[in-house]
Amino acid sequence: MTEASLSHPSGEPAKLDSAAIEQFETLIGKQHCLTAPADVDPYCHEWRDKFFGKTGLVLKPGSVDEVSAIMKLAHDQNFAIVPQGGNTGLVGAQTPDSSGDQIILSMERLDKIRSIDPGSNVAIVEAGVVLERLQSAAEEVNRLFPLALGAQGSCQIGGNLSTNAGGTSVLAYGNMRDMVLGVEVVLPDGRVMNCLRTLRKDNTGYDLKHLFIGAEGTLGIITAASLKLYPRPCDQQVAIFAAESPEKAFALFSLARAHSGSMLTGFELMPRMGVEFAIRHASGVRDMMESPYPWYCLVELSIGSPAVDGRALIEAIFEEAFEAGHVVDAVLAESRQQAADFWHLRHGMSEVQKHEGGSIKHDISVPVSAIPAFLARAIPACEAAIPGCRPVPFGHMGDGNLHFNISQPVGADREAFLARWEEINSMVHAIVIDMGGSISAEHGIGTLKRDHLPEVKDPVEMDIMRQIKRLFDPKGLMNPDKLLKSDRLSDQDIKK
Repeated sequence: MTEASLSHPSGEPAKLDSAAIEQFETLIGKQHCLTAPADVDPYCHEWRDKFFGKTGLVLKPGSVDEVSAIMKLAHDQNFAIVPQGGNTGLVGAQTPDSSGDQIILSMERLDKIRSIDPGSNVAIVEAGVVLERLQSAAEEVNRLFPLALGAQGSCQIGGNLSTNAGGTSVLAYGNMRDMVLGVEVVLPDGRVMNCLRTLRKDNTGYDLKHLFIGAEGTLGIITAASLKLYPRPCDQQVAIFAAESPEKAFALFSLARAHSGSMLTGFELMPRMGVEFAIRHASGVRDMMESPYPWYCLVELSIGSPAVDGRALIEAIFEEAFEAGHVVDAVLAESRQQAADFWHLRHGMSEVQKHEGGSIKHDISVPVSAIPAFLARAIPACEAAIPGCRPVPFGHMGDGNLHFNISQPVGADREAFLARWEEINSMVHAIVIDMGGSISAEHGIGTLKRDHLPEVKDPVEMDIMRQIKRLFDPKGLMNPDKLLKSDRLSDQDIKK
């Protein structure tokens, strides 16, 4: 192998050839370098089948030292790197481009739970640990890791951090950013920044970990994190309430919050259309009430003290809400299994839409109190634009985040419907922005929303983001063209 075989134009990513692959095989072993098309294909497209890419190489390092060696080689030779966790993202941030030259760096072998300290309520885990496994490990020591997602059986902690995942517990515990005490990060040039602190209070200047949380792998590779654990509730009460309108659902939320305060750990809004999809297509889901209703609210209370009667509390919420006309019916979970079934219905609501044809999706947030007004504007707008379309807005009403999805009309041409994705997105996002909301509440930006970001961000904010990107990744090799369009500097510029 000669230097000439790895030559490349200054400032441009290198081409991936057999000589380059050999170098990476030397670093981590040939068995951890996937090159066969059948082996790499699952890493090149996401589960919704919206984003596709190509690569000649998937790397699966097993330690932070191997990640560091990979990044140093990639930086020195100008290889573009696409970090990937469980490949459950929804905006294309984990998908390579079509060139075949971007290298996928899979974190799946960095899967150690390094330590759990129930006394300090801290777990130190590597990026490839599957979320559900961390939840179980916390439960074994009578602790709770509260992040809860529909993809928790396959998503990984590194991806959760890189996208600042939210999920169904944000109302009580916050986003992933709020659950992190420290991170270990490999920078684009291979240096390791070890900030795996476990302190609750550390007021020593810039809190650099937050630059990498939510950065979608564009500034470095998160290889491990120290995460907050919480006491396990001694009781949980879960119920589904039926409401006639989003306004009534919001009134229920306000009442439940007033009664239970921080014990209200979940409040999810679901439309009848989404429930019907789940009944038709999700295993083990049945209609939970004798009569259909336009809207449903899944409510969860987590009780921390045996002095509080959780059952009496949720029954009191129902009685007062019913007398006030906020709700028309309810079913309270009678067992842990029934509570799990209620959550299964909610968590499966996104996936079941695939069986109904094309779905145009939005991950938006507005002020919590504005959700009814948003739905009153956005639903009729979509129905007017595409007669017969089936809106399925659902999600985290308690924190203002809705997955505002639109399923195609029955019998419509799927591709023709999906061809209107940008048009419908622009229309819905215009309403969101007018109401002071966000076009990405928890899924991130990736490539799906990258070009819309300057439309919703302050110009100075965008400029600072670009400066941060250039500072950490001047060659533009870290997850190129995700979140921000790549702004590569030449080797000569970097040396200045």
